[in-house]
Amino acid sequence: MKKIILSMALVATTIAFGQKKEIAAAVKAADAGDNATAAAQIAAAEASIGGKLYTLEPAVQEQYYYAKGLSLLKSGKTAEGASYLAKINDLGKNKIYTGKDANKTKVYYVGKTAADQSGISGLKEETYVPNLNGKLGVVVNPLLQKAGNDAQTAYDAKNYIVAADKFNEVYNLLNAAGQDNKQYLYYSAVSYAQGKSPKAIDAYNNLIDSGYTGVETTYLAKDKKTGKVTSFDKTTWELYKKAGAAGDYTDFKTEVSKNVEQELYETNAALLLDAGRYDESLALIGKGLQKFPGNTKLTELQGTAYYKAGKMDQFTQNLKDQVAKNPTDKNAWYNLGVLTSKDPAKAAEAEGYFKKVLELDPNNIPALQAMFFNVYLGDDKKVTDEAEAARKAKKTDLFNKILDERRARFAKGLPYVEKWYSLEPNNLEVVSLLKGLYQTTRNDAKFQEFKAKEAALKATQK
Repeated sequence: MKKIILSMALVATTIAFGQKKEIAAAVKAADAGDNATAAAQIAAAEASIGGKLYTLEPAVQEQYYYAKGLSLLKSGKTAEGASYLAKINDLGKNKIYTGKDANKTKVYYVGKTAADQSGISGLKEETYVPNLNGKLGVVVNPLLQKAGNDAQTAYDAKNYIVAADKFNEVYNLLNAAGQDNKQYLYYSAVSYAQGKSPKAIDAYNNLIDSGYTGVETTYLAKDKKTGKVTSFDKTTWELYKKAGAAGDYTDFKTEVSKNVEQELYETNAALLLDAGRYDESLALIGKGLQKFPGNTKLTELQGTAYYKAGKMDQFTQNLKDQVAKNPTDKNAWYNLGVLTSKDPAKAAEAEGYFKKVLELDPNNIPALQAMFFNVYLGDDKKVTDEAEAARKAKKTDLFNKILDERRARFAKGLPYVEKWYSLEPNNLEVVSLLKGLYQTTRNDAKFQEFKAKEAALKATQK
């Protein structure tokens, strides 16, 4: 008797046939309500598939998702079941890339990303039309209504993480029924963000990558008999509208929801910043600013990211970009002044930035303080050390010159400190500072006045 040797191709075919039989049996059991058998057949198929679902034809993949999802739904695992059923719709939305791997096994990748990741060249592009999702209505609709109610209840109670998971569930259930309504993914992302969940970042990234904008048109008309306003799909709405006065509906109108695309970039950039993921935040902001170059919020977030990442040159340039877009941005002008004042050679430039703040807000205390401390005081210890060295060296002319220049600087900065005092007359810090300034500028009457004020304030604070 000859020994029979099966080729690898024949073995693969035999295994695939077994998987098809098991999955088909699972579908039959799921339709019959025999959840135990469906789950067992799916488990057997998964054991032989070994995670390589792409080796199954699209029709068999659809049957697998159908039986697996339905089995999970009926066992009470609604969220997980919905996610599997939603993949049925994905089969119809994406191109199917077919070919053979290195072992000559036929492969079916759903979507270009999966095809590219396979590393297999020469894959053929095909399409597939699902045919099982129409059977899901009876099962899905009650679950959909419950998931929607649970999501809203959780959100109203500020149980944001629960709400986010439920909004995801609603999306997947709708998707399983053929409706790709990403508005619920948006609600989920917002809820994750409000609940401070790490899942928020991925949720927003997915929305951005999908091209979601939030812009949707709702088609509305009023029932003549009941007066109730009802929404329709576009085709039905147009048919009712064409009926005119003879029809059952009136007051036809459309409503267009707002575009939230910029908000997606802004929110996720802020979330990435809060998570300390500065480079990712900068990459996202850069992408956002290419689409929305005039977005001041993204520009501000970019500055914050540069600052927190220690990229000070980029931070300075970002501040200049901010004031170019928004000349009334006091914070950006102030920060520019602080950064520039760190270079003594740019004191005049820094002074101009602080003055710009005071033009916008004459009572801005940080800017008043900066005008003295950052511009006119400078490195006062270095100056006094130089004066003391000149004195010890008996260089009287140099000693007097250094002190005269110091006194002149203080005289220029004095009005800003006086303005600060007018706004905070009981602030011991400014009172003590003015006492010293009046002494240095040789205004003895004011020196004595503020010496007494300082003593009085110190007495009240004991």
